[in-house]
Amino acid sequence: MAEKHISISPVTRLEGHGNIEIFLNDEGNVEHAFLQVPELRGFEKFSEGRPAEEMPRITPKICGVCPTAHHMASQKALDDLFKTEPPSTAKKVRELMYSAFMIEDHALHFYFLGGPDFIVGPDAPKGSRNILGVIDKVGLDIGKNVIKNRKQCREIITTLGGRVIHPVSGLPGGVSKALSKEDQEKFKQYADEVIEFGQFTIQAFKDIVLKNEDYVKIITSDPYTHKTYYMGLVDEDNRVNFYDGKIRVVDPEGKEFLKFDVREFKDHISEHVEKWSYIKFPFLKKVGWKGFIDGKNSGVYRVAPLARLNASDGLATPLAQKEYDFMYETLGGKPVHHTLAFHWARVIELLYAAERLKELVNDPDITNTDIRNIPDKTPTEGTGVVEAPRGTLIHNYVTDEIGVIKKANLIVATVNNAAAITMSVEKAAKGVIKNFKVDDGLLNMVEMAFRAYDPCFACATHSLPGNMPLKVKIFAPDMTVFDVIERK
Repeated sequence: MAEKHISISPVTRLEGHGNIEIFLNDEGNVEHAFLQVPELRGFEKFSEGRPAEEMPRITPKICGVCPTAHHMASQKALDDLFKTEPPSTAKKVRELMYSAFMIEDHALHFYFLGGPDFIVGPDAPKGSRNILGVIDKVGLDIGKNVIKNRKQCREIITTLGGRVIHPVSGLPGGVSKALSKEDQEKFKQYADEVIEFGQFTIQAFKDIVLKNEDYVKIITSDPYTHKTYYMGLVDEDNRVNFYDGKIRVVDPEGKEFLKFDVREFKDHISEHVEKWSYIKFPFLKKVGWKGFIDGKNSGVYRVAPLARLNASDGLATPLAQKEYDFMYETLGGKPVHHTLAFHWARVIELLYAAERLKELVNDPDITNTDIRNIPDKTPTEGTGVVEAPRGTLIHNYVTDEIGVIKKANLIVATVNNAAAITMSVEKAAKGVIKNFKVDDGLLNMVEMAFRAYDPCFACATHSLPGNMPLKVKIFAPDMTVFDVIERK
């Protein structure tokens, strides 16, 4: 009898851990598919009792891939908590570091994580669907170029943030270190090179993906399409901004549905819980939780690159804006609902971040030494927001009068996408698995549905109360099982 339960465990090329459980009916078609996140991270809980100013150093430990996003959201939450506005130079230094982070992180996903599905091929042998397969396909020189540009961006983060993996420069009211004129001159050269790298990456996407009719058919196919709401930070002209702005939500038709200051997030976002996963499922309060369905009557929304472009009226830099216009012209106008188009939006954002980095590093004010205003207000509650590579990231802290955390709430980018990712996995599975035909290439096409979101389950799973199921096997010297200790 053919197998009716298929488990992809663990799923691959993401941050964190997850399983996909697929259940077939008697005809061999998909009845249900679930994305299960079995890990538990307790950052919200064990932050309680800690001084709030430690949070920019604690929260980056959530993830080694996107620590800069948590560091930035946390220091912005401290600005709000202590009611202290950073000097303009401090904001520019923060955004300069953050632009470098967005570039290197988007490059990581395109070339290392999501890109192999297109550069090498969705049904290529699994051993070649990785960065080594990408280099084999595009050539060693291009591989070196990717590594060089990511290295230069990480050098900018290290210089301004103190450390590249877990930055330490963020303070309430500013930053701890100014940019020297020597480093400014070096980073000007890096900015020019990374813009060229951004243009090269977009051209590579056009040459490898858009010129391949089979790939375009996959991208625009129904199994990878969901009509949802979209959320992202925008500036006063409704253009994408990674560092600051208001949160804008558009409906599945592209019309503005909400626009609010992050301090008001509790009025607009709520979180649904399912017993089979540690991840939470945010939804729009004004629409309500209607289950894992899309459409205008569902409160499900999406964040991350494509969502940011859908929620905006454009980009603030000329080269990226040109690519923004081309994408929507090619795909039939706004909004675009094709999940795999997140990859296209991601490389457009890489170019935007490179142009923004160049603007900031050439700003005459960037080397000013006025980089902090000292807090003098009694703290109560503070909220900060940035656009992480994976979407809108909110940190909210409630403290006592001396700034000790009483409650912390982190609405992480991947959490915002959790319901949509679950829906995407099931719809892709139903679309590609038929009549008991299951092979490695088809299962990878199911994984492609979540991989487009560049999810970070390490960041996303924080839920309490809850227990982590655990089974420990103790082996005797002869490798027989001596004892089993189990926590259910």
